[in-house]
Amino acid sequence: MTGGLARAIRGGLALACAGLVALTAGCGTQSAATVTGTAPPPVAVPLSTSLVTAQGTWAIAVMGGSAASDNDFWQLFVRRTDVGPWSLVTPEGVADNGGLVAAGASASLVVGFRPSQNLTYSPLATSTDAGRNWSPGLLDADLASTPGAIAVSPSGRTLALLRDGTIWAAPTAGAAAAGQWAPLITRSALAASAPGRSCGLAGVTAVSFGPNNDPMAAGSCGRPGAVGVFTDASGTWRSAGLALPGAFGRDRVQVLGLAALPISGPISGAGGNTALLLAGNSLLAAWRNGTRWTVSAPVAAGTVRALGFGADGSAWVLLGASQGGADRAEVIGGAGGSWRALPPVPAGTQVLVPRGTATLAPGAGGSYDALAVAGSRLTVWRLAQGAWAKAQLITVPIEYGSSG
Repeated sequence: MTGGLARAIRGGLALACAGLVALTAGCGTQSAATVTGTAPPPVAVPLSTSLVTAQGTWAIAVMGGSAASDNDFWQLFVRRTDVGPWSLVTPEGVADNGGLVAAGASASLVVGFRPSQNLTYSPLATSTDAGRNWSPGLLDADLASTPGAIAVSPSGRTLALLRDGTIWAAPTAGAAAAGQWAPLITRSALAASAPGRSCGLAGVTAVSFGPNNDPMAAGSCGRPGAVGVFTDASGTWRSAGLALPGAFGRDRVQVLGLAALPISGPISGAGGNTALLLAGNSLLAAWRNGTRWTVSAPVAAGTVRALGFGADGSAWVLLGASQGGADRAEVIGGAGGSWRALPPVPAGTQVLVPRGTATLAPGAGGSYDALAVAGSRLTVWRLAQGAWAKAQLITVPIEYGSSG
């Protein structure tokens, strides 16, 4: 795709704006519930991430130079086969200094560009051929700065989480591309709902879909021990029923990420959801099979640098180093799995991604790729026989100063 993406988006913007403004005018009329006590600010979830679709494994990382000088450029990469090379597939034609977010359906990937500089809306791009070609789309709003800001259901229904916590919905992928979005719920309205009041909802961090294609939202709770995962059933928001063991009853809980498990297709699974949770200083994974949740044992957390989900409920978290040590990575397989520490990741690693679509089980020795960034250079390291080995080097053509 070329600069035609930007031209096509600008052409459709005027048509979408009037209806969207009218729809959003009444969204903020409900007041949020009052939470007693002072909750700590939610942990910022970095945009660096990876995800797996039927087209391949995708990774998002920031490259270039200083963000203060607008020389930071977010890039999208894809590995189309389990053992194949990585390719640069960042959609062209739109400034991406604000960051990229992405979500996959069974046969497509949707990428959202967060607004930066003079951009006041969020362009979208969709590919159905593993990033070889892109079609333009439009969201006349500011996407949230979280990797869970977009979700696409198997039917094509699309959700977008905005910076202010409002959730918008488009009934089909085509409607999303055409800018035909409508508000689903505001953060204040969700906080004022019965499950929102019970949680003391302090912020929304991710959107997703449940097994019945019901919209889901997740966030951080001000009430100790409460977990903020909610499901919209025919217009009524309810708790998704996720609860942690009593040992975490005094901890504030934040949902760092929420992903849907595929029901059928090249990536098989039982349907349901996977969630990554931060409870106090502990990291947990949780899985829903459609009716009930299973929660992992905890692992000690640290500064969250990146996180992502694999197929069939696997997940990974990249944690920042402490006291001059190396960054560490923790991975976990599907429901009932246990956390497993990988060898210290190579210096400069931005994103960690699972190799292929295999579920990672405890002690299974699953392979991972680590994508390390240094300016315009991306080094791919592959984990084999307990050690990282250099597998690929990609030089990204970055035009420094082009965003000034």
